[in-house]
Formats: sequence, C-alpha cells, structure tokens
Amino acid sequence: MGRATPFLPDALARRSLFAAPRRLMRTHAFRLAALYFLVFAASILGVLFFVYWMSAGFVEREIQATLKAEITGLAEQYAQRGLSGLVQIVAARSAGNRGDANLYLVTAPDGRPLAGNIAGWPKGVPARKGWLSFSIAAKVGGRVKVHPARGAIFIIPGGYRLLVGRDISDAAAFREHVKLTLLWAGLVALVVGLLGGAAMSRKLLRRVEEVNRTSERVMAGNLSDRVPERGTSDEFDQLAQNLNRMLDQIERLMTAMREVTDNVAHDLKTPLSRLRARLELALIDPAEESAAEAIRSAIEDADRLLATFNALLSIAEAESGARRGERGPLDLAEVAKSAAELYEPVAEEKGFALSLAAEAGSRIRGDRHLLSQALANLIDNAIKYAGGGEIAIRVEKRGGRALLEVADRGPGIPERDRETVFDRFVRLEPSRSTPGNGLGLSLVRAVARQHEGRVELCDNVPGLIVRLDFPALDFIKELPGRPSAGFSAIPARAGA
Repeated sequence: MGRATPFLPDALARRSLFAAPRRLMRTHAFRLAALYFLVFAASILGVLFFVYWMSAGFVEREIQATLKAEITGLAEQYAQRGLSGLVQIVAARSAGNRGDANLYLVTAPDGRPLAGNIAGWPKGVPARKGWLSFSIAAKVGGRVKVHPARGAIFIIPGGYRLLVGRDISDAAAFREHVKLTLLWAGLVALVVGLLGGAAMSRKLLRRVEEVNRTSERVMAGNLSDRVPERGTSDEFDQLAQNLNRMLDQIERLMTAMREVTDNVAHDLKTPLSRLRARLELALIDPAEESAAEAIRSAIEDADRLLATFNALLSIAEAESGARRGERGPLDLAEVAKSAAELYEPVAEEKGFALSLAAEAGSRIRGDRHLLSQALANLIDNAIKYAGGGEIAIRVEKRGGRALLEVADRGPGIPERDRETVFDRFVRLEPSRSTPGNGLGLSLVRAVARQHEGRVELCDNVPGLIVRLDFPALDFIKELPGRPSAGFSAIPARAGA
C-alpha cells in the first residue's frame, strides 16, 4: 500500500487526461463536427483536383496543339518543296537558340540524322505515328541534364522520318509547382476546417453544458436557478427561454403545492380536532340527547371535510381535462337561468335581489356540469361576502366571445389580491370564520381554462364583477323554436 500511494496521482492524472477526449468523442457535437469536417475535406479535395486537372491539362493541351500545328505546316512544306526543301526548313528552324524549346530531327532510312537540333534518334522511341514521350540530354550551365520531351512522328515516303517534339521540362516543373501549391493549400484548408469543427463542437458543448449544469442544480433543489440566455435569439436561446418558462411553471407549481399542503393542514386540523372532540364527548356522556347532538355536529364536520375534498377533486378533474369527452354545444343563457332559479330562494333569504339578463344564443362548446358548478361557486361567494343588495347575472355575446358575468355590490377585492385569490385555499378574510374552504375561485379558473376561456375580476363601483370569457360557437345553427338574439330578464323568483 505504501509503495502504490505515490503513483496514484499520476494514474488519476492519466485517467483524467484520456477521459476528456473519450467523453468528447461520445458527444453528438463531436459527431456533428466530424461530419462537417469530412464534408469539408471532400469538398476541398474535389476543388483542388479540379484546379490541378484544369491547370496541368491546359499546359499539356497547349503543347499538343503547338506540335500538331508544327507538323501540319512541315507536311505542307514537304508536299510543296519535297525532301530537300523540308531538310532546309528543319535546318533553318533548328539553327541557333530560338527559345521556343521545339525539337526537330529528320533521319534517313538507315537512321542517319539529316537535319535537326537532336544528335540522334531517341533510344527506345518506336518509329510509328502518334504522340510519343521521350527524354533528351541538354547542357545547362556546363552540366548535362536529361529533360522530358513530348513529340510526334511524320513518316516520309522512302523510309525517311520527321520527329517534331518539345522540351516539356518547364511544363513538368509548372505541374509540380501547381501540385505542391495545391497540396499545401489543401493542408491549410483541412487544418482550418479541423480547427473550425473543433471550435464549433466546443461552442455547442458549452451551451449544452450550461443546460446540464442548470438541470443538475435544479434537481439538487435549487428551483430558482435558470439557464443563462445570451441574447442571440438563436435556437439555443429559444431553448433556454422555453426551459426557463418551464422551470418558472415548475417553481410556481411547487410553491403552490407547498402552500396547498400548509393550507390543507391548517384548514383540516381544526374540523378534525372538533370532530374527534365531539365523538369523545358522545362517549363520555352517553345520554341519548347529548350523544345525538354530538353525532349530528360530527356529521356536519365530516360533510365540510368531504366538501373540501370534493372541491379538490373537481379542480383536479377540470385541470386535467378528464371530462373533455363530455363537452358539447350549450347555451350559456340556459346554464345561467338554471343557476338563478336554484339560488333565488337562498338569495332572497339572505336579503339579496337576484336578477338575470341573458342573451339567448350565446353558445359555447363546454361541459354543462362544470360550468354550472363554476357559476354556483360565483353566486355562493357573492351571497357570502357581498352583505346585501343586488346580485346580477348577465350573459351576452361580444365580438365572437360569449361572456358570463356575476356582479354584486359588496366590498370587492383589492387589485393587488386579484391574482392570488385564484390560488387554492386562499381566503382574504383574516379570521377565516365564514364557512368555506378557499377553493371556489380556483375551480372557476380551472373550468375557464379547460373551456379555452379566461376569468377576470373587475370593479363594479361599488362591488365586484367576475367575468368568464369563452369563444362563442357562431357557426352552430339556431335551434328550432328558440330566438336568435335579445335579452330576457327574470325576476327574483322563477315564474313570478
């Protein structure tokens, strides 16, 4: 153990040194960069090959065209002036240093040179028509060098031959120079492409790592952490914005969940304690009248608890859209009329005047049961907190929307609290002495959202207006025997 310890840091260092490249090679960013590099390299090689073929081929084609024109001209001279004239012309063109690198040779049937600037017939060159490649010896700076040459043969009757060629050492040097230049250009381009691919992959990895690090911190419990945005409006910024909105929603839900848990514990602790105390009282005092009263009170407490849980279940059902299959065309005026008839006796007993102004034909696609429950919650809240006066229910169409309003003349809700009252178990009454569980408006908002609508709280001066706004079904035909428009008002007592 003591001997192995000094080598442990070196081993860890080697492992970390090789772990980073292996981890990089497994990333999608590396594979994308590698694909980019391969495509880039193939493109560069294709372009370089095309440039080389065009450059080197152009020089070779020029040489062949020059030689072809030279042979054609000498053939015409032979046809006009014969062999002696051809020899004189070749001798004249071969005399001196013309600087055009052209090569000439006229030979007798026995191979003896008659004229030209080549000492003898090149070794290994067959006497046949067509293009030939051969080598020649030339003195350059006092030294004999072998140069490549390209030429063609013109057969003269009687066994005579004319070789016309050209020293292509300059063309070969040019070809090698072009090849070397393109090779270095290709290497530089490939290195630049490799560096560009590496930079691109590192940039992608940095953005992905930012998302990963934020996710790890959020999973560790830091729900307030967010993915950094760079303001570039690119795909990564859009992803960061969407993830941040998702994290905002998760944080709101978690906060709401904690608040719900706290409120459930607060709101259910008292009735459960009271329920237990009354049952204990019934056991202590088994007298028939006392026991019956304790049991009745316990049943009332149990009913309130069941109402709270039923309200929570209704909200969950509305938010999840579990009853979406039960939605169909319905008239909000009919829903409002049924609710008004149901609550009219209760409102009158509490000293309210309940009125209804409903525009027939305000149709939406919805769930009658959920909408009736939401409207009942609004009327019940008005009766509990308005204190008296008039409660007005209104239904109308406005700009392709169907509106359902419940207005009262109570104290209203302060504007600063109009968002929080929709949260579960939120009650603005500090004493929380009024019967209720703080779930009514939460259910109303959940029902509105399931029906692609919205809920608003507005001033009634004095009082409060709760407005439900739904998309209207204007394309549904009027039902037989039912008016298409107009308001109908009913008194406080149905049928009065």
